[in-house]
Amino acid sequence: MRSRASAGVGCGHAPRQASGAVTRLGRRRAHLGLVTTTLAIDCGGGGIKGSVLDESGTMRAQPIRVQTPYPLPTALFVKTLVDLAAALPTADRATVGLPGMIRHGVVVTTPHYVTRSGPRTRVLPELVLEWEGFDAKAALTEAFGCPTIVLNDAEVHGAGVVAGQGLEVVLTLGTGLGSAVYDGGRLAPHLELSQAPVRWGLSYDTYIGEHERRRLGDALWSRRIGRMIEGLRPVFMWDRLYLGGGNSRHITPVILNRIGDDVVIVPNAAALVGGARAWLLKTES
Repeated sequence: MRSRASAGVGCGHAPRQASGAVTRLGRRRAHLGLVTTTLAIDCGGGGIKGSVLDESGTMRAQPIRVQTPYPLPTALFVKTLVDLAAALPTADRATVGLPGMIRHGVVVTTPHYVTRSGPRTRVLPELVLEWEGFDAKAALTEAFGCPTIVLNDAEVHGAGVVAGQGLEVVLTLGTGLGSAVYDGGRLAPHLELSQAPVRWGLSYDTYIGEHERRRLGDALWSRRIGRMIEGLRPVFMWDRLYLGGGNSRHITPVILNRIGDDVVIVPNAAALVGGARAWLLKTES
């Protein structure tokens, strides 16, 4: 039996396999009656949580959550995820969801991890330089010792809930606003909807983020959610909108009854379930 040290922290076989090789490996394991497991990690502004799941999205271990440390240089970020993975069973592959603009596993920009003490605190220029262009996929593949994909956190969340029919939009409500778009089950290129202006000087990230929910209370904050949905519906013309993230549970019944049958509230656990299903995603080339 291979030890955790020889296999790579949290994972059970060698790193740096091409995606085609991973697919073939999964088919071979299925043929042999073996289960392919995924280390799924959801990185947020306030906390980082992870679990190990099988191919169906069933958790093989209780989720573990740790506080997001600040300030957070990339080396500490990788160490935090490695330490979390070490407390979970070994897995065959890993999926990591990150806030911000992620392209091909590389961070273009991230909103929280460049701050001194977390969301809504001072941005540190040295962290901006360190995070922008950070190849998270390569760093985590090496650190975990297994094939790893890195996506925007809302995209991973969406992988856990979309039906693969029509245009499906996922909005996650947490520290800020996360978003993802799927067309026929195919993941569209990411848009940072959170940075779009609601009005001059006010982004969606601020307008419906956790800070405003606490300031306004659930009732007034929920009205903002309703207005956001009505404003975005003619923009996307979605067939189905999924509202997830930790704060979706705070939307009041009054607003839930008004937002329409094309809107579905989904559990926050989808952020981890999507980690397993993300390996089946079709993406725009």
